[in-house]
Amino acid sequence: MSQQDKAKAFRELHTGPVLVLPNAWDAASARLVEHAGAAAVATTSAGVSWSLGAADGGHLDREPAVRAVERVVRAVSVPVTADVEGGFDDPARTVREVLAAGVVGINIEDSAAGRLLDVADHAARLRVVRQAAQDAGVDLFVNARVDVYFFGDRAVDTVLRRAEAFLAAGADGVFVPGVTDPDTIAALVRGLDAPLNVMAGPGAPSIAELAALGVARVSVGQGIAEAAYGVALEAARRVLADEGYPSGAVDYGRMNALLTTPGA
Repeated sequence: MSQQDKAKAFRELHTGPVLVLPNAWDAASARLVEHAGAAAVATTSAGVSWSLGAADGGHLDREPAVRAVERVVRAVSVPVTADVEGGFDDPARTVREVLAAGVVGINIEDSAAGRLLDVADHAARLRVVRQAAQDAGVDLFVNARVDVYFFGDRAVDTVLRRAEAFLAAGADGVFVPGVTDPDTIAALVRGLDAPLNVMAGPGAPSIAELAALGVARVSVGQGIAEAAYGVALEAARRVLADEGYPSGAVDYGRMNALLTTPGA
């Protein structure tokens, strides 16, 4: 399947039923997500950063981030969407490089250093992103992350005002992490003329409940990466304390077989 075919297929996945994205952070986790039945693979910037020895939140440079995404794309046959944080220091270059790596979607956030960015400034960034994708000839799905529930006043009107500006600037979908209240989610669905992406996890409605509310896309952010590192920490603790050895793991043969023919 060509990149443009994948871009078309990924866009269509937002029209229903709900698109569920168990986020991956490296080639092996992406292959497992695909093997589990995911129709597409999304990366988590936190997981990618941690796997490369950096903290999340602007501590990883573009080059290693793009190389990580490239390895994910090579490992799977389904469409890949990449979390590019805020686009790094040059959003147009970032888009060109992740498109060259084979992605067909991106998440780009409207916050930095623990604060929301100016709406007009971020809208200008999104116009640059859209133009770079058009110049590359790929129908990139741009998912605009609105961080009001992390750093703003947590008001629906604020989310909708920012989202409207971002959609007008070329975004295709809106990602509102941190929102878990069903009534608020329903209000966002009603107020947005675009697919809504929310993040599932502890305290959030189930995926079935989110779908019933009209959510088009559900991701889990760094949740699976946190779970995997939690297993690593507990397994290491048990081994060091002579309390037993890891269990419930993907066995060597199965993991090796999955990566022998990546993308197949």
